[in-house]
Amino acid sequence: MNSQDVKNAISGALVVDKPVGMTSHDVVQAIRNGTGLRRAGHTGTLDPRASGVLVILVGPAVRLSEYVSASDKRYQAIIRLGGSTDTFDAEGKVTLSKDPLTVTEAQFEEALKSFVGEIEQTPPPYSAVKVQGRKAYEMARKGEEVDLEPRKITVHHLEVLEWAPPEVVIDVHCSSGTYVRSLANDLGEKLGCGAYLVGLRRTKSGRFSLRDATPLRKLQEAFTAGNWYQYLIPAAEALGDWSAIELSPDEVEGVRHGHRVKAAADAEVGKRVRGVSTQGELVALMECMVVEDGSLMWQPKKVFFTNDA
Repeated sequence: MNSQDVKNAISGALVVDKPVGMTSHDVVQAIRNGTGLRRAGHTGTLDPRASGVLVILVGPAVRLSEYVSASDKRYQAIIRLGGSTDTFDAEGKVTLSKDPLTVTEAQFEEALKSFVGEIEQTPPPYSAVKVQGRKAYEMARKGEEVDLEPRKITVHHLEVLEWAPPEVVIDVHCSSGTYVRSLANDLGEKLGCGAYLVGLRRTKSGRFSLRDATPLRKLQEAFTAGNWYQYLIPAAEALGDWSAIELSPDEVEGVRHGHRVKAAADAEVGKRVRGVSTQGELVALMECMVVEDGSLMWQPKKVFFTNDA
């Protein structure tokens, strides 16, 4: 197998502990440069001012992006009470200043409760959301009015970790697409004293937590040493929170040609699973469906070909 074949066979996830100051694209570029792989992409932007878990998919595993991106996220957020800014974070221009010391911890926790569950959230004006093909932050920087539509998000859990006014540290467990900056701003409005985000660390993305993450500096050392493969997580594990069904060699061959596989009688219609080979290699993402004769089958939705296919 030549070096190009080896590169084509590499598929999986690198879980990076992103440092503050880099964009998510900067990290992807560092991974491309270090691995020599052209196919690499992140699974959910992490703001340059934020640090923490950034999942980078490499090789054919980039095709898992839409599924990994949709996973829940978890953050530790530092919120400062007593002011508002036009960017909803410490980088912006102060638009309101009030005394935060009138807010008690009990009042703050009560306000938090109203943001748990499925809620509508308006993204910050300084965000990458597109308005008629233009990024909102580009419009906002030019002083243009940015009118963003609210969107439905789910906040699973909010908890105060540290109460040290004017700063409060909270744990945020939320759906993909949630803006913690907007959450801070909305909290400030509800409390009447204003609030904005001063620090953000992503502690979990899907099934990957900080325990799985490698500091970028350490990864770059491994690129130089040539032993970075030790940090590569197999593609089949990138969706480790999905159930898996093991496919026989004959079934693997059939699935690779789009053929269905018989499902158990108690399988749940609409459920999605990973189809893996007996060696644990990801073969396909599959969905349970009812076919013409009323039986249940696993339908391949996205098939992954390996180099020996």
